Amino acid sequence: MFAPFMVNAWIVATLVAIVAGAVGFFVVLRGSAFVAHAIPNGSFAGAAGATLLGVNVLFGLGVCSLGGALGISALTKRGRSDVATALTLAFLLALGALFLSLGGGYAPAVYSLLFGEVLGISVSQLVPTVVLCLVSLAALALIYRPLLLNSALPESAPSSRVELAFLLVIALATTMTVPVVGTTLIFSLLIGPAATARAFVSRPGVAILVAICIALVIVWVAIGASYLSGWPVGFFVGSLSAVAYATGRAYSALASR
Repeated sequence: MFAPFMVNAWIVATLVAIVAGAVGFFVVLRGSAFVAHAIPNGSFAGAAGATLLGVNVLFGLGVCSLGGALGISALTKRGRSDVATALTLAFLLALGALFLSLGGGYAPAVYSLLFGEVLGISVSQLVPTVVLCLVSLAALALIYRPLLLNSALPESAPSSRVELAFLLVIALATTMTVPVVGTTLIFSLLIGPAATARAFVSRPGVAILVAICIALVIVWVAIGASYLSGWPVGFFVGSLSAVAYATGRAYSALASR
């Protein structure tokens, strides 16, 4: 489990947990679970296109994630947010279906993009992932105060600029987390730890730290379980996130009594 080839897996999973816990707090606070689901699933089109062209998957994920974030932002200005998100997701999924039909011989790569393949992280993916992690955290720190204010009191801060900035942060987080947990279960890592943390604490800074700690435990246990069982990491991430959230809800129910 701690062989040299596993070092990359532990490093990347730790970085992913930190970013997912921090970004996920605002996803839960703002009620943006649909967006956190749509951008990763839409980014699959970019990953499939990158695989088809033989370029780095992170590049395709980044292009499609950012494009999806910009599309949602632009359409939201002219209509409802949920409709804009749904339309953007539908378009990206259509592109993904096209790329899959053109590259039918990439089944293993497609499977890893859907369900994650942290045990197969290569050295070439490590450096871009570290860079994306630093950029994501720096961007989140830069907009932290206006984002927190806008999330708690939407009428107190410029909504469109803050929303666009947050969508871009989600896109960056998506780009680095999809190779680990896959597009189908990435939102569980964004939602589960953060929602659990909010059930235990109410202060934003403390809740973010608790969410990061929960996300770290989830991905570390998931890696170990995946290594021993051979099952996808995404399965364990999703299951543990659900268990953590159920525990948080049970605690809230008992505390309210």
